[in-house]
Amino acid sequence: MVKYKDAGVDIARIKQSQASIGKLISSTHRLRKGIKTMTGFGHYAGIVRIPGGGLLATHTDGVGTKVIVAQAMRKFDTVGIDCVAMNVNDIICTGATPVSFVDYIAANRNDEKIFKDIVHGLVNGAKKAMVPIVGGETAILPDLIAGKNFSFDLAGTVVGILQKSSMILGNKIRHGDTIMGVASSGLHSNGYSLARKVLLPRYSLHDRIKGVGVLGQALLKPTEIYVKAVLEAIAECEIHGLAHITGGAYAKLLRLKKTGYHLDSMPEPPEIFHLIENAGVDKKEMYKTFNMGVGFCLMVPKDEESRIKEVFERHGQQTFKIGKIGDRPGVFVNSARLA
Repeated sequence: MVKYKDAGVDIARIKQSQASIGKLISSTHRLRKGIKTMTGFGHYAGIVRIPGGGLLATHTDGVGTKVIVAQAMRKFDTVGIDCVAMNVNDIICTGATPVSFVDYIAANRNDEKIFKDIVHGLVNGAKKAMVPIVGGETAILPDLIAGKNFSFDLAGTVVGILQKSSMILGNKIRHGDTIMGVASSGLHSNGYSLARKVLLPRYSLHDRIKGVGVLGQALLKPTEIYVKAVLEAIAECEIHGLAHITGGAYAKLLRLKKTGYHLDSMPEPPEIFHLIENAGVDKKEMYKTFNMGVGFCLMVPKDEESRIKEVFERHGQQTFKIGKIGDRPGVFVNSARLA
């Protein structure tokens, strides 16, 4: 059985590095008079209170090794959607409304057509998230980014606004709350190092696979953007916690509140996940690495289940009741402990 760390990504060691980095970062939190850090390193976004009482939320993220699939397929017009999605889906987990976005493209050489394709995806993602792109940077780094063909990396930063009364950090999650899951569009933008390690020795990206379609196209399916539905749900419903399921998958629920997340009603994963599992990844590792068909989670009182479902249905997004908050601390899928 192949694990994520066998593909070069050791989540446990990464968390250790993040903890030591967090201590350094915290030394900067009081540098500016009149600016108070409400949340810093460790949540889905950093939040500061600015003069006048308003709050600014900030987050930065990239697309990861999904760009390698884009390079191999010579298809660059969708990874921009992923870049926007990975940022805006995180920042809304605090209750913030995204208001501006900037991107960073680093490449080994200039290629106007490819850059336009990448930005086309960024624009499509920004329109879906209703966030203006207000700037960006394109860096040509031939000595840093290797490759005879065009190679690149893509990242972005989003800023959001919110009021203290609307801030959702997970501290209100309580025993008996329902965990609602929202369907993903596929792998989204995490776990690609593991997916490529087990799939590409067996298949070509151009292979057509039953239930999956052309493999490369399935792997490039853009990350779903949840902004409109989540913000509407925040306005209409009582919500105790929000989680974007990305790197580290369901273990990320513990960053909201150290309590018991019992996922005992997960939906059947799309076929692409079965393909990866059958290629040599055990089920527990799958749920520790991939979203398994659920890209976003909401922790809500039981009597809000139907209203949450209605909000997301209005936006064409499917929801499931995937579990509940219980007494036993940790994250469990069908009683198997993940974290």
